[in-house]
Amino acid sequence: MEKEKLLYEGKAKRVYETEDPGLLIVSYKDDATAFNGLKKGSISGKGVINNHMSNLLMKRLEKRGIPTHFVKELSSRDTLVKRVSIVPLEVIVRNRAAGSFSQRYGVEEGFLFQSPTLEFSYKNDALGDPLLNTSHALALGLATGVELETIKRYSLAVNQELKAIWEKCGITLVDFKLEFGRDPQGSVLLADEISPDTCRLWDTSTGEKLDKDRFRRDLGKVEEAYEEVMKRLETEYSE
Repeated sequence: MEKEKLLYEGKAKRVYETEDPGLLIVSYKDDATAFNGLKKGSISGKGVINNHMSNLLMKRLEKRGIPTHFVKELSSRDTLVKRVSIVPLEVIVRNRAAGSFSQRYGVEEGFLFQSPTLEFSYKNDALGDPLLNTSHALALGLATGVELETIKRYSLAVNQELKAIWEKCGITLVDFKLEFGRDPQGSVLLADEISPDTCRLWDTSTGEKLDKDRFRRDLGKVEEAYEEVMKRLETEYSE
């Protein structure tokens, strides 16, 4: 399967059409952004790590009954995926307080919730990805009621699976972002990626941040953190 027309270029990926109208190729970049694009940089090797890590995790989620857009890893940076229409919602699942949640509500980072929290934000960079609730999503026509319930159910199921996976790697899953899409039949699929770009991952023993916060907060050793997460995941789940 070869790349044809460039369909879309985002902050971290390029998406290409293929000869099959139902399939796309996602190509991962090393570019890094934060704060809705206000901070820009590069993380060497990030694209390779995020591509392989996301595919490994999506395959495991598929085995647990969570449908995804993943089809086949083509190369170190390129993956074949099902063509979907992205639902313009970002879903944030939080197990502990961190980042914007801590700032918004004055909660110390690391505070453990009694149960996972689930947030929706409107996927719109121009508006700063504002938070919204299900009523807002319905009013704006972003998704149907059935789709929203499906997205909630899948998101919480993904959380349970990812927590277990990362726990085996000695990593605490603090929070993460998901995106979903609709296939031509209208079914909801997990899309986008699962990586240190989209998850907050802390070393369980030391609390050291092993994710994109190292870039956001100028903590240094960003590449080393991504490599460490990939190494632990491959050690536990080598195929």
